[in-house]
Amino acid sequence: MVSAAAIAASILFILSLGGLSDQERAKRAVWYGIIGMAFAVAFTALGPAIGNYWLMIPMIIIGAVAGWYVAKRVEMTEMPQLVAALHSFVGLAAVFVAWNADIERRRVLSALADGESTDGFSAFAALVATKEPAELMFLQIEVVLAIFIGAVTFTGSVIAFGKLAGKIDGKPRQLPGGHMLNAGAALVCLLLAIVYLSGGGFWTLLVLAALSFFIGYHLIMGIGGADMPVVVSMLNSYSGWAAAAIGFTLSNDLLIVTGALVGSSGAILSYIMCKAMNRSFISVILGGFGGTAGPAQEIDGEQVAIDADGVASALDDADSVIIVPGYGMAVAQAQQSVSELTKRLRAKGKQVRFAIHPVAGRLPGHMNVLLAEAKVPYDIVLEMDEINDDFPETDVVIVIGSNDIVNPAAQDDPNSPIAGMPVLEVWKAKQVFVSKRGQGTGYSGIENPLFFKDNTRMFYGDAKASLDNLLTKIG
Repeated sequence: MVSAAAIAASILFILSLGGLSDQERAKRAVWYGIIGMAFAVAFTALGPAIGNYWLMIPMIIIGAVAGWYVAKRVEMTEMPQLVAALHSFVGLAAVFVAWNADIERRRVLSALADGESTDGFSAFAALVATKEPAELMFLQIEVVLAIFIGAVTFTGSVIAFGKLAGKIDGKPRQLPGGHMLNAGAALVCLLLAIVYLSGGGFWTLLVLAALSFFIGYHLIMGIGGADMPVVVSMLNSYSGWAAAAIGFTLSNDLLIVTGALVGSSGAILSYIMCKAMNRSFISVILGGFGGTAGPAQEIDGEQVAIDADGVASALDDADSVIIVPGYGMAVAQAQQSVSELTKRLRAKGKQVRFAIHPVAGRLPGHMNVLLAEAKVPYDIVLEMDEINDDFPETDVVIVIGSNDIVNPAAQDDPNSPIAGMPVLEVWKAKQVFVSKRGQGTGYSGIENPLFFKDNTRMFYGDAKASLDNLLTKIG
């Protein structure tokens, strides 16, 4: 029954991932994942030699209630930091399970050395008692990998959460020594692993975990806020590999399959994100965002403001409109106002579409989720590659809280930190209106020449308040 449930859950998880590739099937896909996880938890708990239900059931209930409470309270704007926080739980769980696996291994070996019977052992200890010396060596290797990957995932995810939530400065920060500190700590971890595999005590795993915690902390602290979308997907991958390592340790096929799915999909997503930013994966995870090859180009001109009446007049004359949402829309919770604006413009016979950059927001797909929540039709939400060539024939572009993804410096300034990054070429449209709180440089701290162009006007103010004011001008 346990094996059959594991196969069923694995199939449901694969169907869940496959369904998430299409917005219209995404809700059903999520239910596949929910049912699969329910199967996995239930049949694992009912597996052979599993006991202590008086302890297990209250823990499951407490975890379920806590998860429900947190999920109900979290706004869509806070979803990226919630995902980062959940990754940290996976990493810490991997560390605890690995420590416990080694404690059980030592207990079994001690009993065998004293000539005691292992018949009374249950669950994992009973499994360890059946292993050959070569299998026990592989178990130790799995323990080392689980601790290293899990610990890096834990502290890295905590720092990512802090940066996304604004509790930690988004700028890259590293201790003196920079990458050499990380490399040195990784080398010591390797030496500790060798000592442990050669018969070292439990202290080796404790020190290994401590150094891995430091690597995760220092690695993510050295990455700037603009790279956080890639970091979140990267940590997602790490958490999957940590789960897979624990699956091998526990001889749990479902954990292995699930961990491999999460790990590989997170790695693929990280690659896609890096490609969208024209950055190598290695440069993202090892380097801080914001370094330049020389002085940035000077920007001539000034930012010209416009009011709601001016924007309404331009929209009234326009035949085609493209809306570019960014994190500013999420912060202001303006997606419903954007949806209403879309409905009114389409009712007037105007073509309205949305342009989504792969790294818009703080999480892959962040904008798509917000627009789906606001009931914006899926067929008018287009990816960058699908719509970028259409800007020259577009009458009006409305940019809502975006900076880097519409920055022409990516193409024009070789010294810009985002040089070479594919961007939405909104400046090629006839008119561009930028909804922005003020004249700041945004999350990444990079100035945007778009705001100073002759065909750009700044629609200052909170995005929701500005759009609600605009709606009063459009019948």
